[in-house]
Amino acid sequence: MYIIFKSFIPLNFNQVKQIYLLFFFIAIFNISKAQNIQLHYDMGKDRNFFTSTVEMFKPDSWGSTFFFIDMDYSSDARNVENGVSLAYWEIARSFRWNETQKIQPRLEYNGGVFKLEGENTPFVPIENCLLAGLEQTFASSDFSKIFTLQANYKYIQDKEDASFQITGVWTVQLLQGKVTFTGFADFWKEEMSWGTDFRFLSEPQLWFNATKNLALGTEVELSNNFEADEFFVKPTLGVKYTF
Repeated sequence: MYIIFKSFIPLNFNQVKQIYLLFFFIAIFNISKAQNIQLHYDMGKDRNFFTSTVEMFKPDSWGSTFFFIDMDYSSDARNVENGVSLAYWEIARSFRWNETQKIQPRLEYNGGVFKLEGENTPFVPIENCLLAGLEQTFASSDFSKIFTLQANYKYIQDKEDASFQITGVWTVQLLQGKVTFTGFADFWKEEMSWGTDFRFLSEPQLWFNATKNLALGTEVELSNNFEADEFFVKPTLGVKYTF
């Protein structure tokens, strides 16, 4: 069981920014090693726009680095006819000190900005979030099935000083690697204006690997209490290129 550390000291924005930049340069240093770019067409209600994702995962002898950057391009509902209506990124680092270590400490940052729906509405920040916790990865002998479970303390700047987040991340190779089923599921506590504090988000993806580098597929965003006190299903059609 992961224990929440109540003695955690909230960081100010400058400290958050310094940590953010440190992780950014670590990611850029490794970016040429393992990276994919995805382009999705979002078919959800009142959406009908493109989303790009740049994603990298790089294991090494001291742990692993992961990050992704999402951008939404325009939206009628958000009254953005030309340009980016959302920019969001996450970056995480896990740490290990020997080959047999099963449970790894981890740090994560996420944040961004988005346009509210409707005319004459502003762009608003997605609050800076810092997470610290533990993770363990389970894998089959041939690594065709991989599942990582994370338990995190979560600090949301100016909103939640002592929250939590539980995350599961999976990858399953099917049909001798021709099909990949991957995705994540997050469950966390965050105070919302409509009074429900617990939020859920999952984005399973199914890819047909047409070549070693090119994949065609879909992503389905499943969420509850994420944008409103409702359950949403938002499918996409996507293409992915792995470098």
